[in-house]
Amino acid sequence: MPSSYRRTAAAVTLSAAALIPLTPSVAGAHGAVFNPVSRVAACYAEGPETPKSQVCKDLVADSGTQPLYDWNEVNIANANGQHQVVIPDGKLCSANREKYRALDWARTDWPATAVGAGSFDFKVRVTAAHQGTMTVYITKQGFDPTQPLKWSDLDATPVATYATSRTATDGYYNFTGNLPARTGRHIVYKVWQRSDSPEAFYSCSDVTFGGTAAASAPSEAKIAAGAERSTVSHAGHGGDEQAPALSAETAQDSPSPLPLALAGAGALTAFGAGSLLLTRRRNAS
Repeated sequence: MPSSYRRTAAAVTLSAAALIPLTPSVAGAHGAVFNPVSRVAACYAEGPETPKSQVCKDLVADSGTQPLYDWNEVNIANANGQHQVVIPDGKLCSANREKYRALDWARTDWPATAVGAGSFDFKVRVTAAHQGTMTVYITKQGFDPTQPLKWSDLDATPVATYATSRTATDGYYNFTGNLPARTGRHIVYKVWQRSDSPEAFYSCSDVTFGGTAAASAPSEAKIAAGAERSTVSHAGHGGDEQAPALSAETAQDSPSPLPLALAGAGALTAFGAGSLLLTRRRNAS
């Protein structure tokens, strides 16, 4: 192959590659527990720029404000029900996401919600509703909040199980559970596994039995005010951000647009090279 042809073909390849958009799309966001308020939601309610509690101040000093503006994102895209496999002990609150590492801190000054044994009304604020199952656990009696949360710390019997749908009344899932008798500080742990995708969401909410703590959840005004600072979407409902026909298997098979982009580059390259060869033949004739 003449060197001039090789140089031109290479240029066509580079030009084709330049046409491929490799910038990742905005991630979809989904929600957080507002009653009992989760750690990330409580710190966001205080204000990412001006947190009040020491633990929220320390979170911002360690990880910046972005984890708080992205309060509705704590997830694993391909969990597929394998929660204890993909999240190691000590990383439950962050879902083993480095971005949210501060949520795993074993401290007793996290904003907490006062609760008691018996019926409890859970509230989960969602910015995208999904079909799936929300399972809520609580730590066992004797749990030490000064130690990182482990899977074995959670009571095997859920305090609530709720089948979620693709619609949420006024942006909330509301359901009732039953809290067992406990004393002192505990953690309520939520796992929300989608049934229309392998994606799952997680959260830790601090509660005190027999206490008077009253952590605040973000107001709707605060949610709206911080939406433009978020790196995740605040719109859509389950399945709207991707075609409903995309099942969990499909989502796993095609996690990235890169293979399609490379295929497109190959097609453009072949077209350019073919056009160049045809032109050279015509000139020779």
